Amino acid sequence: MRRVLFYVQHLMGVGHVFRAARIIRALVAAGFEVDFAFGGIPIPNYDGGGARIHYLPPVRAGEEVFNRLELPDGTLVDDAWKDQRRDMLLEIFERVSPDIIITEAFPFGRRQMRFELLPLMEAARNRTPRPLIVGSVRDIIQRNTTKPERDREVVELIQRYFDRILIHGDPALTRLEDTFPHATDIADRIAYTGIVAPPVPAEIAERSGVVVSVGGGALGYRLLKAAVASKPLSTLRDERWTVITGLRSTAEQRQELSESASGDLRFLTFVDDLPALLAGTRLSISRAGYNTAADIYVSGCRAVVSPLSDGTETEQIERTELMARHQLAEVIPPGSETPEAYAAAIDRALKGPAPDRSRLRLDGAAETARLLRLLADGHVRTASA
Repeated sequence: MRRVLFYVQHLMGVGHVFRAARIIRALVAAGFEVDFAFGGIPIPNYDGGGARIHYLPPVRAGEEVFNRLELPDGTLVDDAWKDQRRDMLLEIFERVSPDIIITEAFPFGRRQMRFELLPLMEAARNRTPRPLIVGSVRDIIQRNTTKPERDREVVELIQRYFDRILIHGDPALTRLEDTFPHATDIADRIAYTGIVAPPVPAEIAERSGVVVSVGGGALGYRLLKAAVASKPLSTLRDERWTVITGLRSTAEQRQELSESASGDLRFLTFVDDLPALLAGTRLSISRAGYNTAADIYVSGCRAVVSPLSDGTETEQIERTELMARHQLAEVIPPGSETPEAYAAAIDRALKGPAPDRSRLRLDGAAETARLLRLLADGHVRTASA
């Protein structure tokens, strides 16, 4: 049985961790043994998909400066803390002795974690037999709009360490070269898996209501506030709306939303199975993170999406553009999140054609497992030749 060490560090949102769990389930089903190096703040009742979870000392992105690392209490990390985490990760690597290492986002993202990831890459590179090193990245790469020279660093890291970069996207929707300017330099390392989506939920005969969600909730209050206020203005004013505020929403925010609500609304902090909920709803209102988009695709519901944007964020903006281009959602641009805009977008979504998910590749987790098995088989044959 081949062993996989899967490294995931979530810094703000939690989508990376849940996407990793979908991949892990497929790997376990395909006969891999998976160890999961979990670097973020632990998630209550988290299901790791059958992996053995190794919790590293938790760290998060800075509340004010994203590339600054903080402990859960807001204390800045120091060099001694980094040394301790690096040593723990290397000890896990030695103990697990994996055949494959998977790094989520790195080297395209998680630059803040180079203090431990580069030593891990070197340890793997110097091991005999050498484990495969695979990058696991989303369909759309965040553009380096302020420091484009870092894209060359990404290419150099891939050429030095990585055997394969798995792009968890459907190339019919978007390709690496659409968002990464040096894609041709690493074309020999790239493979597309399709979208890592959950299983298609059971069809529900009659859809009703609206679901409003914002992922983990760290940066979703503006959307929630405008969407809740749009209810009496929309053609779905008389239906039940379910508002999922996210685990990182505050009690004050939830109280304000509840006090401003009108009509039939229910407020939840988290749901275990968002795709199943969406499968029975008429319309979803949300951000456009990777996992949320995948949930919308498999559920087949109509959608209104508004991208997260802070002036430098490009990933969700580009995803909403492709969703609009392929008639998968109505889009509210950044800066236009008003109740009136949401009400108008809801009405447009209901009048437009139903989204067609049949043409989308939604089996990204299973395809990841298949590609890794082929890669591992070839690696073993090469090493023994």
